[in-house]
Amino acid sequence: MSDLLPAFCLERLWGAALGAMCGDALGAPLEGMSPADIQAQHGRVSAMLPGRLPAGSYTDDSQMMIAILENLCAHGGLEPKSLAAAFARRFEPHRGYGGRIAGVMQRINSGVSWDKCGTDSYGNGGAMRVGVLGAYFPDDPEALAKAALEQCSITHTHPQALAMAAAQALATGLACQLGAAGKTPDPRVVCNGLARMVEDIDRECADRLSDLPGLLEGGPEKARAALIWEYGCDVRAIEAVPPALGCFFAGRSARQTVEMAVSLGGDTDTIAAMAGALAGAYYGAEAWPRGWTQALENGPYGRDYVFQLCERAVCAKKS
Repeated sequence: MSDLLPAFCLERLWGAALGAMCGDALGAPLEGMSPADIQAQHGRVSAMLPGRLPAGSYTDDSQMMIAILENLCAHGGLEPKSLAAAFARRFEPHRGYGGRIAGVMQRINSGVSWDKCGTDSYGNGGAMRVGVLGAYFPDDPEALAKAALEQCSITHTHPQALAMAAAQALATGLACQLGAAGKTPDPRVVCNGLARMVEDIDRECADRLSDLPGLLEGGPEKARAALIWEYGCDVRAIEAVPPALGCFFAGRSARQTVEMAVSLGGDTDTIAAMAGALAGAYYGAEAWPRGWTQALENGPYGRDYVFQLCERAVCAKKS
């Protein structure tokens, strides 16, 4: 790739959105399973499987990402008041939302201010949906961090949720820049930089990010085993964002990144959605297997609609 290729472009925004949807849909049927059970029942998961939803369906992760893209289209940037309303408008409980989110949606619908609706959850809900913001503001970390924190605080106000939402967004922005420049990510440089950016929000999150690169030596299989050993890979942001980042660093392609993420077990849809957003921002939309993209849900608010949102968001972006 040319060094002159802009980090912000449709190919990378669409790549991040498509990667999040692919990871979400691939991981959803495996949610809650252990790595051993996934291996025993499915081996390497490389195709969309049915679960509580039909094969290729997205969950709350992608549904809330879609609301963010709609917000970017309407405002050329993030506008949190209208985003809160969009979260409530898009809310479909059968997509697998966390138990406390219904209360957030009720407060939004009753007119409570967007910055007073959230819970003190340390969950990964603010990070799972934020990758498209990283691909929208890759060259403006200050605007990106602000947008990431605002969208997170609509639903999650715990410092760990906020810190890891910011880290995921900033990491996706860096993935855009590195991919555009044709450079290989250096895990130590990236993770130490992310740790510095979030240490004032939560010190423990910063420490966990700084420790991640030491787990990634020896190739993908050793890295996978180390990630399973080190992290809960569950709904806690501090246990979900680092392994998603680890899969991005250890994976040698967009496909391998997401396949590794779903193999970790636990909150598979969210970890794979975050890993997919990172890989899509780095490798671009064309990196995703056609079999995956063609299998994605494609109703009124499905794959093609998301592509149209990405096109409109690019056109709407404020300079």
